[in-house]
Amino acid sequence: MLPRPLHEIQTRNRLDQQSEEWQGRYAIRAGTEATLSQNVRAHGLRRSRYHGLARTHVRHVLTAMACNVTRIADWIDTTPRTRRRTTHFRTLCSATA
Repeated sequence: MLPRPLHEIQTRNRLDQQSEEWQGRYAIRAGTEATLSQNVRAHGLRRSRYHGLARTHVRHVLTAMACNVTRIADWIDTTPRTRRRTTHFRTLCSATA
């Protein structure tokens, strides 16, 4: 249980989160966080191979380009990318459509 002043702050913040203005700001942040997470996981952005700002900057620019190319390829490709097998029900639904 939180002390009363902290509980009031938490309640006020939760009410603020219901506004469209807050949700719009959060949507921008969520997109940025997703891009950063993708670059860290898929392209190894957390560590740099190079010493020096110039080479590291070039690596970051190339990583951003690779991320954009990957996203464009995923956007163009309509087949779902999943590691799991397709269920019999989904196969049946796809065959009848």
